[in-house]
Amino acid sequence: MKNVKTIALATALTATMAAPTFAADRSDLRGGDYGWMQFNAMYAFNELPSDGDGDGHDYLEMEFGGRAGIVDLYGYVDVFNLTNSSSGDKTGNDSKMFMKFAPRFSIDAMTGWDLSAGPIQEVYFSTLFNWGGGAFNKDGKGDVNASFWGVGADVMVPWLGKTGMNLYAHYDMNIKEWNGYQFSMNWFKPVMNFENGSFISFQGYVDYQFGADEKYGNEFVPQSTSGGAAYFGLHWHSDNYALGYGLKGYQDVYLLEDGAGIVGLETTGWAHYLTATYKF
Repeated sequence: MKNVKTIALATALTATMAAPTFAADRSDLRGGDYGWMQFNAMYAFNELPSDGDGDGHDYLEMEFGGRAGIVDLYGYVDVFNLTNSSSGDKTGNDSKMFMKFAPRFSIDAMTGWDLSAGPIQEVYFSTLFNWGGGAFNKDGKGDVNASFWGVGADVMVPWLGKTGMNLYAHYDMNIKEWNGYQFSMNWFKPVMNFENGSFISFQGYVDYQFGADEKYGNEFVPQSTSGGAAYFGLHWHSDNYALGYGLKGYQDVYLLEDGAGIVGLETTGWAHYLTATYKF
């Protein structure tokens, strides 16, 4: 299971830089439309949460995004353990798929108001949905069915540049209850350019949940009141390909208390990711 991530890779970056925000130009609502898609062959070492059964797995990720009128979209679908290998931490009958779907709706575009102010470029009604991937409930099985609802903005941050930020309330569709909040941010910063047009980027995200209620845990998997993950990646990009390495830190990820309960999951620590990308 993967955490919520929002990495706008090179195709998305190019399109975003080429397209003005709605606040800057209201003459053509669809004038800044763009779309992108890519496939990432990935390998994760020590991804969390983990029950100690294996230390890594391969997976294929279809990643996509774009802008269409009022809608700013990011998402991905992961398929784990493609060869159904008997080694690693995604074996047997473990869930093989995880999906994130994160549409944001521009309040500037919907209302005709210019909400830009200082470093804030555009304001959104933000949503996020996480489905699948396996959830550690009392019998060790199940899927994530989480939704997040809130507000977001594109913010100009010193050195990092345009950074997406969102503050959500979390609604757990499995238990049919609101449970805490999440702050998310993502960035994409070119840090080195080469004469052939390729470049290296520093890209990543932070997803942090807080204000959750411990009562939704149990003796098998106790729940923490806060937790999250942060990804820090260096990726080389060309027009059609990319190669990358990422370091990801976890702290009680998915609000699962580290090492606690009968299951004793490891939910705090570090993981490493290798990525090879083909862009469409």
